[in-house]
Amino acid sequence: MHEYPIIIFTALLIFVFGLFSRLSERSPVTAPMVFVAVGMVISPYGIDFLKAGINAPLVRVVAEVTLVMVLFVDASTIDLRSLIRERGVPFRLLFIGLPLTMALGLLSARLLFDNMNSWALCLMAFILSPTDAALGQAVVKSAVVPENIKRAINVESGLNDGIALPPILVCIAELSATAAESASGHYWIGFTLKQFLFGPLLGGLVGWLGGVLVDKASQAGWMNSTFQRLTSASLAVLAFALAEMVHGNGFIAAYFGGLMLGAHTPIVRERIQEFGEAEGQQLQLFIFLLFGLIMVPRAASYWDSGAWLYAVSSLTVIRMLPVAVSLVGTNLGWPSIAFIGWFGPRGIASILYLLLVGISLGVAGHEQMISIVVLTVLLSVFLHGISAVPLSRMYAGRAAEGGS
Repeated sequence: MHEYPIIIFTALLIFVFGLFSRLSERSPVTAPMVFVAVGMVISPYGIDFLKAGINAPLVRVVAEVTLVMVLFVDASTIDLRSLIRERGVPFRLLFIGLPLTMALGLLSARLLFDNMNSWALCLMAFILSPTDAALGQAVVKSAVVPENIKRAINVESGLNDGIALPPILVCIAELSATAAESASGHYWIGFTLKQFLFGPLLGGLVGWLGGVLVDKASQAGWMNSTFQRLTSASLAVLAFALAEMVHGNGFIAAYFGGLMLGAHTPIVRERIQEFGEAEGQQLQLFIFLLFGLIMVPRAASYWDSGAWLYAVSSLTVIRMLPVAVSLVGTNLGWPSIAFIGWFGPRGIASILYLLLVGISLGVAGHEQMISIVVLTVLLSVFLHGISAVPLSRMYAGRAAEGGS
């Protein structure tokens, strides 16, 4: 099989990097940086099965499974009741900062790329709105960064990928619909019901009922710790598959499955999340390797001055200004607001949504939009990875001086 070489190579790379993984946590070199860089280095040598690009069968399967796991696990780590009750910094980032980021991203895209389809511009802005705290791993694991700041960054990245998913799906549907379908109210009513009603209902039911059953079985002594951990993948896949069977959206179902997870025994819930995070991390590293191997080389020829300007703006003004606006009136000082604003990396969610676009729409006709997203993520992988350790120390020093 043509897939064997890349699978073996990925397994070896994960093993070798794992030997130094603890050292990596204290250095500016992150796992995504290594895997993307290695992919870029080996890309000129070519791999037969990857000639199909992001439509290669293995890429499609891995991308879909990874997205299902990421959405389920990210949502399951959030205490929804606490988030609603506190309505603190994470709440503001998600429900004020995120919509403002989408709006500013769209406005900036319209100004820079008047030759692009309006729905493609929306899609690009929405894909680049979710953040990925894992790219700044040193921040969320830092002993010197205040807990409330780490929690805000973590909760935001855990939930904003799922919140951004519905508008992304609407854009994909509009771009893939025929002219007759786009003009039909019946089409959009049917689309909304199938995608945004069946998915959440079935996913939420699977997550809640499955979690309750795991809790009951564990408390009765019927279920061992190994199968408690395996529940993570089982419930995520079940939520996805059941929704797809009735033409709902499986990805939304997986997200709601994690959000409504009915397991409330702390040790059981921790085991479910640990296994999901470990398996998700393995799949994500493979995606980062494929990103450097396939997506970066094919996008590079489209990087003009407009692409560079938008990519840099996306990581700075388009992200940081909405964060500042959303946090006005909190007890956070400007150093804290600037710190949170900068550490909004674009990573795995943006890559997976881009792969979803390639699978659903194809690449032809969307090369410019895809290339801009690729450039933004590439810059983020390295800039946020390199800056995580030194900026965490600098910020901690300012906080200690009372400048937070």
